[in-house]
Amino acid sequence: MALGGNGSDPDQPLSEINVTPLVDVMLVLLVIFIVAAPIMSQALRVNLPKANGTPENEPIVASLIVRTNNQFELDGVIYHKADLLNALKAVKESKGEKMVVQLGADADLPYQLVADALSELKKADISRISFATASPN
Repeated sequence: MALGGNGSDPDQPLSEINVTPLVDVMLVLLVIFIVAAPIMSQALRVNLPKANGTPENEPIVASLIVRTNNQFELDGVIYHKADLLNALKAVKESKGEKMVVQLGADADLPYQLVADALSELKKADISRISFATASPN
């Protein structure tokens, strides 16, 4: 421990921190990072093979709109709740497994009608569902 300093009593310990070693270490680290950064930024160049396949087709979409009074519009045809399950199964058979059902409903409808539509979709074993929403703009 250093003693003295600043013209005061020589028996008092020096209370200042020596930061010179810290500055030396930081400068060495800075130089290391400056030298290593360009080496780390080089990307590995790879010549990728080209595929001759065609991209997948657009998904097949069926539209299901929930109406009032237990009416549901499936691809432009209005069904009652009792007939909706058979209609959904028929549409699934005709459009295939990759079909996506776009479910839409008026914002003011009770949620129970939307839950009924989701229940019928589950019974028809349709799991690819998207919800139609409007943009806030």
